[in-house]
Amino acid sequence: MDSVMPLRTTTATAATVAATVRPRFSIQPLANPRPNKPAFSLSVPTSISMSHRARNLPQCSPVRAQQDGSSAVSEPTIPEGDALKIKEWEAERFKDEIATSEGIRIRRRPPSGPPLHYVGPFEFRLQNEGNTPRNILEEIVWNKDKEVTQMKEKKPLIVLKKLLSSAPPTRDFLGALKESYSRTGLPGLIAEVKKASPSRGVLREDFNPVEIAKAYERGGAACLSVLTDQKYFQQQLENLEAIRNAGVECPLLCKEFVIEAWQLYYARVKGADAVLLIAAVLPDLDIKYMIKICKLLGLTALVEVHDEREMDRVLGIDGVELIGINNRDLGTFKVDISNTKKLLEGERGERIREKGIIVVGESGLFTPADIAYVQEAGVKAVLVGESLVKQPDPTKGISELFGKDISC
Repeated sequence: MDSVMPLRTTTATAATVAATVRPRFSIQPLANPRPNKPAFSLSVPTSISMSHRARNLPQCSPVRAQQDGSSAVSEPTIPEGDALKIKEWEAERFKDEIATSEGIRIRRRPPSGPPLHYVGPFEFRLQNEGNTPRNILEEIVWNKDKEVTQMKEKKPLIVLKKLLSSAPPTRDFLGALKESYSRTGLPGLIAEVKKASPSRGVLREDFNPVEIAKAYERGGAACLSVLTDQKYFQQQLENLEAIRNAGVECPLLCKEFVIEAWQLYYARVKGADAVLLIAAVLPDLDIKYMIKICKLLGLTALVEVHDEREMDRVLGIDGVELIGINNRDLGTFKVDISNTKKLLEGERGERIREKGIIVVGESGLFTPADIAYVQEAGVKAVLVGESLVKQPDPTKGISELFGKDISC
């Protein structure tokens, strides 16, 4: 049967997805067909509900005849490998439920789906909303989970811990932002070394990360942000390492999609001074734990939020010193810099000032008026990538962004 299964869903609401997504089947012969499988009929639904119940389809147990003529349902025999997959699936569902209770919309990894169904020598699994990325960020995070798993096999944590002794010392990322703000009276600049993005494609064809970093530093950037995702941003951790080894003195933020503490150690080994933690991806306990790891490693944690609920969650976590407000909508990728002002008004703004937290404005900043707007809202730092990296001369681009030379 034909079906429509989008690889990513960026603008559709969950309700729309539930109403329009039709099931798709992957049918293939088994390498070793199961012997003596009882024949049974299976009715296939024509629509898929978004609930866990729909994703957890019941299994048919074989009926065993008794000597007295009655019948009894016998317990199915599940191979050890399949049983493990079922347990893993159930554990991930539980994690998703915890995340949902905290308002987290990005699922950490794709559910493995309901256990496989067997019909004779064939196996199939329904594909539905439960195992299809709902937006681009979720797709990136799911891919990152596979990527990190492979990297951990090559460089286990015990290896990374041994490499820490030869890593360059950390520099004061937060202190550099404060010093810049005090010196210029303008938000400290975190200039982003960024070749491409999922929404904009390639931003700069003649991309040389070291030369761009040096140009930013000459222009007065307080810190640098280096994208390190290969598949979606066409960059890698080696770029961060190259910039550090080239003698650039600005503290470096490893802008990665962090899902495990292992990545913090790897970033530190490569020369990072700070890391990004995304509240839309990480539950509160993960953020708390990772902040503690960051402090042990000397890293600054930039915790990124997108909306009021994420801001409230992060303000309730001890140890947060730097919060980034991303003005980009996770579902549509549309940008609205008034989001920064909205999240810093009223009681939230008071709590931020009481805690001494530095706020970073992110996304949608292209002109001196944009900088002035978010500064008036309460930010003391800004993270800017696209509007700078696309400039023929990034050094000059910084002056144009702020309306003055901030390198002095």
